[in-house]
Amino acid sequence: MTGRLMLLDTASLYFRAYFGVPDSVKAPDGTPVNAVRGLLDFIDRLVRDHRPEQLVACMDADWRPGWRVDLIPTYKAHRVAEEHAGAPDEEEVPDTLSPQVPVIEEVLDALGIARVGVAGYEADDVIGTYSARATGPVDIVTGDRDLYQLVDDARGIRVLYPLKGVGTLQLTDEAVLREKYGVDGRGYADLALLRGDPSDGLPGVAGIGEKTAAKLLAEFGDLAGIMAAVDDPRAKLTPSQRKRLTEARPYVAVAPKVVRVAGDVPLPDVDTALPHAPRDPAALERLAKRWGLGGSLQRLLTTLAE
Repeated sequence: MTGRLMLLDTASLYFRAYFGVPDSVKAPDGTPVNAVRGLLDFIDRLVRDHRPEQLVACMDADWRPGWRVDLIPTYKAHRVAEEHAGAPDEEEVPDTLSPQVPVIEEVLDALGIARVGVAGYEADDVIGTYSARATGPVDIVTGDRDLYQLVDDARGIRVLYPLKGVGTLQLTDEAVLREKYGVDGRGYADLALLRGDPSDGLPGVAGIGEKTAAKLLAEFGDLAGIMAAVDDPRAKLTPSQRKRLTEARPYVAVAPKVVRVAGDVPLPDVDTALPHAPRDPAALERLAKRWGLGGSLQRLLTTLAE
């Protein structure tokens, strides 16, 4: 993969489409298709504006992997709708969004846009592995700040973070991270680990918020340096910080594996080249008619053909 590679955090984008496009956008039978059409519009705009040579829609084959939950049981626990023994837990998703996800998958497949999810891993891990393997520039499109940890100026890896739809994107490189958080991409995972993230059920270290975490990382370099300072009476830690970090040792010992995205996911052998024509025109025509995809699909097809 040597050309510009665009990696979509697909669930993040179709959630944004769902909440950003009115549910009055419906198929001929009255079924809402706002997430489907919104995602197609997103992809059209992204391809037009950024011209990737390769595009992968990365999927959550398991949005709450057991190996992460084993380490931190609270991980995404508040978003579980139903637990399943021996299978991925069911995520709480709006009633009218769930039926649209299989449609999104069918449309992407008929278009010929690579769609990759790997059992036991989240989309973030798929994105992390593609980023690790890429030899050219990478654009990661996500509304999830967790992926800031992959930003790497030297390798041309940046995050396109939607501020409003995908027409207004924050092009996140190391300069943006340093200005906003005081860390680079590598340091962002440690910052997130220390700060915690209620939306993911990560407790963080009590009493250490984002600004304090950034100061500690600036002072001691990384998480390992901070924890080494806890054992060094000469280190510039307040008594409260030393106490809090000492109490958090069990969490700090396991959290890095949970917070850091995997870079060694066994990816399938798929063609990641951006398609210029549909892989299955007949199937796409049936889907367009069945779900009333109209102008959203036609605009994307025109952009791909260009």
